[in-house]
Amino acid sequence: MRRKAESWSATNPGVDLSTLKQATKKLDHCRVIKIRSWKMDAVAKKKVSIRINGVEHSRDVEPRLLLVHFLRDVVGLTGTHIGCETSICGACTVMLNNTAVKSCTVLAVQANGGEVLTIEGLAEEEKLHPLQEAFWECHGLQCGFCTPGMILAAHQLLMRNPQPTEEQIRHALDGNLCRCTGYQHIVDAVQYAAKRMPRKAKAKRR
Repeated sequence: MRRKAESWSATNPGVDLSTLKQATKKLDHCRVIKIRSWKMDAVAKKKVSIRINGVEHSRDVEPRLLLVHFLRDVVGLTGTHIGCETSICGACTVMLNNTAVKSCTVLAVQANGGEVLTIEGLAEEEKLHPLQEAFWECHGLQCGFCTPGMILAAHQLLMRNPQPTEEQIRHALDGNLCRCTGYQHIVDAVQYAAKRMPRKAKAKRR
């Protein structure tokens, strides 16, 4: 490149050779960066096996692939929504090993060997889950974009605390944003579901 620059400068005396060499050096540097970027893109894939809604899914994925993209783009479960991608809105919330997580902050390789529950896995065949019914009955959704994440976050709450207070419900959902309902109907829906969900009786030791 530098020889070409010198040759081009010789036939174009009005151009400063030092300036041309500096520009050529920058171009070479850009090429090096592009080559390094290409090498980073060609990262070896990792095999992951994740049990999603009771079904085992094994795929070869890039280590940088987020769980939310694995669910939506690889497995095809688009009920998990992508909102802010910064862990603020909670639209991507799913259950991972019985814990509500924001799947835009979890890598698919981190979920390897784990169990994931998405909104598609809550209903039993054609029968809605009590939480899904409650959001319908209590008008806990409008556009519905935040609803899957809200329901999964509420699902974790009711698993741990079958009869939460309104304050506890609001605290459990404070990581999920809704821009439509004003939250009161969502709180009403969780309370409605809590009254109708069967309680798991704890076995008493004698």
